[in-house]
Amino acid sequence: MDRTIKQLTLIIELLRVELHHLAENKDLADPELVAASKMLDVVLNEYDRVLKRNTK
Repeated sequence: MDRTIKQLTLIIELLRVELHHLAENKDLADPELVAASKMLDVVLNEYDRVLKRNTK
């Protein structure tokens, strides 16, 4: 299922807030923080793909 730009924007914001919270409370090498960062990267890449596909 393809997500919409609006859905992805919401997910990105939620993940960004979570990542910020983790970064304030954990070491930057903490596995939970690294996993959250990777998840945000995945969603940002999906956002970029959808945006490029919609602008063609």
